[in-house]
Amino acid sequence: MIDYAACVLLRTIGPLIRFFPPPVAFWLGRRIGDIIYVFDVKHRTLAHANLKTALGDKLAPGRLSSLALAYYRNLGQNIIEVFMIPAIDGKYAKKYVSIEGLENLREAFNRGKGVLFVSVHEGSWELSNILAQHLKVPYSMFVREQKMPRLNALLNSYRSQKGCRIIRREDQTRELIRLIRANESCGLTIDQGGRDGIRVRFFNKDASMASGAVRLALKYDAALVPAFSTRVRGPYIKIIFEPAFRLTRTGDTEGDIKTNLQDLVWLFQKYVYRYPQDYFWNYRIWKYSLRRDVLILSDGKTGHLRQSQALARIIAGCLKNKGIDTKVHEVRVHIKNRMAAGIIGLGAGFTCQNFCQGCAGCLRSALTRDSYSAVTSIKCDMVISCGSSLAAVNRIIGLENQAKSVIIMKPGNMSLGLFDLAIIAGHDNPQRRRNVVRIEGALNLIDSRYLAAQGSRLQSHLAGQDLSRPVIGALFGGDAKQFRLAAPLASEVCSQLSLAAGALSGSLLVTTSRRTQLPAQEAVRQAFAADPRCKFLVIANEQNYDFSVGGILDRSDIVVISPESISMVSEAASADKYVVVFEAPGLSAKHLSLLSGFQKSGLIRLAAPQDLVGVITDIWRNRPVRRSLDNTAAVIEGLRKIL
Repeated sequence: MIDYAACVLLRTIGPLIRFFPPPVAFWLGRRIGDIIYVFDVKHRTLAHANLKTALGDKLAPGRLSSLALAYYRNLGQNIIEVFMIPAIDGKYAKKYVSIEGLENLREAFNRGKGVLFVSVHEGSWELSNILAQHLKVPYSMFVREQKMPRLNALLNSYRSQKGCRIIRREDQTRELIRLIRANESCGLTIDQGGRDGIRVRFFNKDASMASGAVRLALKYDAALVPAFSTRVRGPYIKIIFEPAFRLTRTGDTEGDIKTNLQDLVWLFQKYVYRYPQDYFWNYRIWKYSLRRDVLILSDGKTGHLRQSQALARIIAGCLKNKGIDTKVHEVRVHIKNRMAAGIIGLGAGFTCQNFCQGCAGCLRSALTRDSYSAVTSIKCDMVISCGSSLAAVNRIIGLENQAKSVIIMKPGNMSLGLFDLAIIAGHDNPQRRRNVVRIEGALNLIDSRYLAAQGSRLQSHLAGQDLSRPVIGALFGGDAKQFRLAAPLASEVCSQLSLAAGALSGSLLVTTSRRTQLPAQEAVRQAFAADPRCKFLVIANEQNYDFSVGGILDRSDIVVISPESISMVSEAASADKYVVVFEAPGLSAKHLSLLSGFQKSGLIRLAAPQDLVGVITDIWRNRPVRRSLDNTAAVIEGLRKIL
């Protein structure tokens, strides 16, 4: 029915369109482009995302939207040109078509070995096809059979009337060889290589490109003439013929094909950059790229950043198994103030890809200038954030880039359905949804490779000092919400650690946190500064080492930590060590529930500060069964749905 209706439309409306003067007809084409731009949501968002991949590091989102609209207006004019085919003659071509490099075309034919016009999907394709007749050039064109046979037959009849000889895909090899030997010409494109194409760089990423034209030119020594057309204004078209491409020949056939194809793509990239509105943007140009870009949005909290980095590492591992590399970008996001946070939250709640892509107005008004520039200049395939404060930014960036949007922790008042994947700890009681992954504790970077590297750095820092076993590690956090790591509590814990190390003839490795307040910090310093069993003491607010926590977790047999940080507890529980968390007041019921659950599952052991000596001694002498925290399998299962 659609095929039949399209044929009727072309036959009946065509004469009416041809009745108008060309400038009027092409004005109508631009209005058709406007209408398609509004209603073709799927392809418009894809075109905008592709433009951002190619030009986003140079152009602001608003400029990219303007280019997307200009592309659709050109598309509308190209449609009008299909209706105009029967009216296109030498007079029309002379008036509306200008040609640069016609001498290059003549020189190519003078070689006598056939000419392959090579281009990309751009410009006025129908006019380019029939122009050869008016240039007196023997020309054939490939056609792909469309899903609508009546419309396909009608278009091919129009083309044939204008001198184009049609080559169907099933006859292509034999016909190509024939026309090359007869010093005739044919047009081939090099982009849209599909699954079997050759991957070369196109703008900022590798893309699959078709190698047929280069293979033929190398094998039969045909002239390879790059051609590009651009719409100047309305019906006015400019066609550019480059000099015959100089092929690189080294004797390595496959290597030569890739080298020449890359050089050709770079040549066309310059034209696409100069005339971006003419390129065909609404297909998945980088679908077969072997690189994915992951953007981490950071709110400045170390624990949140580490969780995002841990997720990025898992994603990279999954993609590596598919033969795809991952490039991770990190951006520190600064929201101006609470009012700005409200604006961006409201914007994200109402943001719709049908209307808001390319605007980013709420981002521009809510973020600092540097943050806005940073997040809008990166074209990502996936965006990650941790914590509710950046959930709205994550949502908007995901839509802007047509990227997968992944959050860690609950997104505040926003619906989980707005994100492609949500990774939420069980103690936060997440909804049971298809896009929700429930984990224990918090994601972290701790694994055997990370620990070994950090432990090696710590050992080098110790300059060969012997660590007598058991090695007891201590991680002191700091104040958080209602929790206070007061000096008396820190002193009691330090005293117990010293007694335990003495009783077991062990060693101590100790670090505070940047969150540790001065009184507690001084209590830790006084306890261990002169203690010969303490081989490593870090006061983080004075001098910190990036290997402190990982090194201590690697070298310790038993780790004692403060209870206020879920991230820190989760890191320790992931290190395959005995973990003791000392109890203290000021923790929420939810937090206490998490710690209790960890103890029941064998990940940690809770102990009152005054009981630490007994607990540490019991663990070392009896070596109970322990379990290590690992959320990787659950996260990978969730990622399979979106990668």
